Amino acid sequence: MAVDSILSSPLGPPACEKDAKALQFIEEMTRNADSVQENVLAQILARNADTEYLKSFNLDGATDRHTFKSKIPMVTYEDLHPLIQRIADGDRSQILSSHPVSEFLTSSGTSAGERKLMPTIKEELDRRQLLYSLLMPVMNLYVSGLDKGKGLYFLFIKSETKTPSGLVARPVLTSYYKSDHFKTRPHDPYNVYTSPNEAILCPDSFQSMYTQMLCGLYDRHQVLRVGAVFASGLLRAIRFLQLNWKQLADDIRAGSLNPKVTDPSIRHCMTRILRPDPELADFIVSECSEDNWERIITRIWPNTKYLDVIVTGAMAQYIPTLDYYSGGLPKACTMYASSECYFGLNLNPMCNPSEVSYTIMPNMAYFEFLPHDNNKNKNCSAAAARLVDLADVEVGREYELVITTYAGLSRYRVGDILRVTGFHNEAPQFQFVRRKNVLLSIDSDKTDEAELQAAVERASRLLNTTSVVEYTSYADTATIPGHYVVYWELLGRAPEAGVLERCCLEMEEAMNSVYRQCRVADGSIGPLEIRVVRNGTFEELMDYAISRGASINQYKVPRCVSFTPIMELLDSRVVSTHFSLSLPHWGPHRRR
Repeated sequence: MAVDSILSSPLGPPACEKDAKALQFIEEMTRNADSVQENVLAQILARNADTEYLKSFNLDGATDRHTFKSKIPMVTYEDLHPLIQRIADGDRSQILSSHPVSEFLTSSGTSAGERKLMPTIKEELDRRQLLYSLLMPVMNLYVSGLDKGKGLYFLFIKSETKTPSGLVARPVLTSYYKSDHFKTRPHDPYNVYTSPNEAILCPDSFQSMYTQMLCGLYDRHQVLRVGAVFASGLLRAIRFLQLNWKQLADDIRAGSLNPKVTDPSIRHCMTRILRPDPELADFIVSECSEDNWERIITRIWPNTKYLDVIVTGAMAQYIPTLDYYSGGLPKACTMYASSECYFGLNLNPMCNPSEVSYTIMPNMAYFEFLPHDNNKNKNCSAAAARLVDLADVEVGREYELVITTYAGLSRYRVGDILRVTGFHNEAPQFQFVRRKNVLLSIDSDKTDEAELQAAVERASRLLNTTSVVEYTSYADTATIPGHYVVYWELLGRAPEAGVLERCCLEMEEAMNSVYRQCRVADGSIGPLEIRVVRNGTFEELMDYAISRGASINQYKVPRCVSFTPIMELLDSRVVSTHFSLSLPHWGPHRRR
């Protein structure tokens, strides 16, 4: 197909013939979203008709939507856990999927407080690879010349574990990076990384990070984009550079490799890359020895066009710090995925982070949406009757995502709350709002992640000489009345006296009316407290989580903590404490 043949596509002119085919595929899928969804459901039900799970609902071979919706219940992980545990324990019968379970994909370990095992099948790798193959064709519509350089991406794996059945259990990104889809991927000039596979696939996080940073420094003029999976991962890389630039410069000056990097495959592959470069070493020393690290990304990698990181949801709080280190480079959020399923992509990846919307690709799974409101119906049967199909969602409304996958999840509640922002052809576009779980509660108040983040952002505007690098919280019920405690790590000079006390009050002003009523009218919540921790505390928190099995790729700082060792770590690093000195505003609504 000629490249010019889809120049009139709403997505824009493709960069090459390969891109043209990818963009045409997106158009075909989104133009026929409802019929694609109908076919996907029929395929899933037909292939899994003889599984223990579907047979228990007496579908009798039916593959239509009406029968599916009338007979299959909506479920959570807890509902499926006994079946998943049987698979993990070695039961090879067709329990959820007619295709053999190839491995388990683990959750991040910090999203829901426990690591979940998601059974998957081999062909899901093809489906994930398909979505990955669409990302650069879309990005090329907005940023030209990406085939003229490389991407500096900090990517990591985690050492997998095995279930009693012998099946591997590992994070979804580890599964992908260790697959042939990634390791033997064909050369693509638009997708060249500075990091060798050997560095990405090294299970030791220090050796992996050190090698990837070293390679990125050698290729500093070829780097056109810098990224990691999450914004926090990129900031961790910057912190690593702050701690290790002297040794990196020494290695570059001598053309040698740090003796702490002992992985044989890394040492072998680096013989092709290492070379003495005293001029580059002097440059790194000059830049990194300064106290001011503002714009360090563009100072070291001057041709960087954008940052490729997730900055939606809880990651949005990293935006000011990323702007500080990058000089305000655009931040591209390219795709929306989870361990359960890959969902869709951002068709306008260079938009402002606050405007990021993901277009659900209807071929990835069968999608339904539970209208989300504050008066949640806890009866799953009643709630299932309210589920809406992909093509029938309404702009402006919020929904909880429910999926049915080829791997055997049926009407499974993912737990993500999404807001419909528009449509691309027939396919809706969603803004990720939050995980549905409540973070903090002392009395009748319920504060979720989005509300807490909004309060932190509002309070941080009072800081003139510093900014909030990282935060977490917990509900302290040891005091009477209980109160919210928020841990802040700050970047920059210490604020003037009284500023942090005003920040406490400003956070309370940003809380919902139920919280403020409990504070003001009921007296059931005490003054909010900010505990400032010393620099590097959240790095230690992450290291602790990784030591307990969390994935370095998928790690997200928990916005609420309750695990005693974590609380003790945080409290041992506190350098100052501050309380709200006044009551927030609150008044009862008038009854009509």
